[in-house]
Amino acid sequence: MSEIRNPALAPEGHKKIEWVQKHMPVLTSIGDELLRDLPFRGLKIALSIHLEAKTAYLCKMLAGGGAEMYVTGSNPLSTQDDVAAALAEDGLNVFAWYGCTADEYKSHIRKVLEIGPDIIIDDGGDLVGTLHEEYPELCGKVIGGCEETTTGVIRLISMDRADALKFPMMLVNNAQCKFLFDNRYGTGQSVWDGINRTTNLVVAGKIVVVCGYGWCGKGVAMRAKGLGAQVVVTEIDPIKAIEAIMDGFSVMPINEAAEIGDFFCTVTGCRDVITAPDFMKMKDGAVLCNAGHFDVEVDVAGLREIAVEITEQKRNIMGYKLQNGRTLSVLAEGRLVNLAAGDGHPAEVMDMSFAIQASCARYLAENRGNIKSMLNQVPKEIDMEVARRKLAFDGYRIDSLTAAQKDYLDSWKQSE
Repeated sequence: MSEIRNPALAPEGHKKIEWVQKHMPVLTSIGDELLRDLPFRGLKIALSIHLEAKTAYLCKMLAGGGAEMYVTGSNPLSTQDDVAAALAEDGLNVFAWYGCTADEYKSHIRKVLEIGPDIIIDDGGDLVGTLHEEYPELCGKVIGGCEETTTGVIRLISMDRADALKFPMMLVNNAQCKFLFDNRYGTGQSVWDGINRTTNLVVAGKIVVVCGYGWCGKGVAMRAKGLGAQVVVTEIDPIKAIEAIMDGFSVMPINEAAEIGDFFCTVTGCRDVITAPDFMKMKDGAVLCNAGHFDVEVDVAGLREIAVEITEQKRNIMGYKLQNGRTLSVLAEGRLVNLAAGDGHPAEVMDMSFAIQASCARYLAENRGNIKSMLNQVPKEIDMEVARRKLAFDGYRIDSLTAAQKDYLDSWKQSE
């Protein structure tokens, strides 16, 4: 039933999955419990997450828990065809390939929804949004869903505000074991992995402009500093701007930063962050990329309109020559640079994120009909259990409160 690019690529995909498995012990331990208890037996799970090795391993753990899996990617350039082939060979239903057109991407989304899922695992909100818009009759069958990323949570909040969301969603992105590590350390490392392997340019001594200082932006800025760059942050939130300043970075509007930057990375979750007036101020050779979910942060369409010449400079880099004679380099078509031009977050980081995903999917299955709120934070016990397992597998131990300390913290009176 799968639709993939090339089944013959499966052996290489299996190698990638086996590699990440060795570095994802938390998810493995949860997968062992799913295999024992089979909480998803008889259920169909539709999943749309960047389809690379870590995601594939999550899919295999869910399938081991009894789920009938229907899998697609969440970005046209982040699917790895060998990984998709490996999953299909293992008997999962996979609809995805690298470089799909907008119509093909939408078709793949529809195919994993048309089967009538019981649980949805989404990254960015395309599954949930399409289900509500095109298949409203299927919404009543859905037990609930899990949302992986900030952009998707923003969309869900908007849907809930409009009273449009028809089933409970777990806000996985908001779990501490997700955003504190995945968004910050995962994004920080994987973005620079994507930039460096694509451009092969030195970062030290350059000026890096990071647009947005949320948890992802903090990670990108921190790693740029570690590579020896001078970091400039652009923000719309005055509190986050002060944070950036106190973290040692310069802060200014994008129209000023455009004149001095060597590398530009958008991490906002919004649109039109860097636009035509900014492009015209940039240095010759400036490199632009995006680490937000959708390809609307760097206005590539607007850049295309004002360019007098467009050339492929090398794989995953397009050069846009402007009327002033300067050429700007855009990585991965302005799509998620860490996945469209790299392998995504490190396995050890995704171990925690996907452990949260698997645990929340189980929570939905075991609490069917009892979850009344449409937007649900990850239960603290799930967050804490993932953290405890992570520490244990990494060989660390921590202290615990004594009875006297618990009494002290629980009392409003000063101890005598």
